Amino acid sequence: MPELLFAQAFGEEHLASSPQQSTIVLIHGLFGNSDNLSVIRRHFEPTHHVLCLDLPDHGKSPRSEVFNFDSWAQQVIDTIRSYQIDNVYIVAHSLGGKVAMRAASIAPDLIKKLVVMDIAPVKYEARHHNVIDGLNNVRLSEISGRKEATEQLSEYVKDAGTRSFLLKSLYQDTKQQWQWRFNLPLLVRDYPLLSDWPFEGLMYSGDVTFIKGKNSDYITQAHQKSIMCQFPNAKAKIIDAGHWLHAEKPQLINTQLTRILLGTDK
Repeated sequence: MPELLFAQAFGEEHLASSPQQSTIVLIHGLFGNSDNLSVIRRHFEPTHHVLCLDLPDHGKSPRSEVFNFDSWAQQVIDTIRSYQIDNVYIVAHSLGGKVAMRAASIAPDLIKKLVVMDIAPVKYEARHHNVIDGLNNVRLSEISGRKEATEQLSEYVKDAGTRSFLLKSLYQDTKQQWQWRFNLPLLVRDYPLLSDWPFEGLMYSGDVTFIKGKNSDYITQAHQKSIMCQFPNAKAKIIDAGHWLHAEKPQLINTQLTRILLGTDK
């Protein structure tokens, strides 16, 4: 049996009443979980079947021995197929976008539309040193509560929004021990692998849209050639926001996604 990811399904009544309707699958980024794209989920849930996934080594999904794009992408595919659906739109952010791009190349017949939010199919230089140092600075076995965790994290992570995002994954287990919901040792050890992109040539010739945050440097003009070589039918949209475009401009991103997924956007 394939190892399936933790998934939350919403709007299942829409699938039951209209089996041909597309399911919208939402995939979060690094250090996140399935709740991160809830602003998008709430927008589509009244009319569509929506599936929110925890990436491997995040949230409640299984842990891995080593990071591997193919393995993570296959788990995404297997989890989607376990719902017996074959008409899928994927919306994925950051690292989730990379995993979704690989999944589309492996299972192009499954994924009818792909929206990649603020990430390109390229290798990135390390850019999370402060986050990793901050997470490693939180002494889980010693802290008595979130206040101490926040103080220790803030020694390296100065941005309050980033700290708040990371602390959403801090919880107490059944023994009242503080833990992270992501597999920090693996993500730190294999960070160079998840920052990489070991693929070239045609990946997916289907319908794909890249949404760039105008104030983000995750997608640049220099990436255009790589995008078009691997995704020849790619379209581009720009949102006046940073990397966390769905958090900064939720109404705008939902309007764009409605046009891309359900409208006649060209």
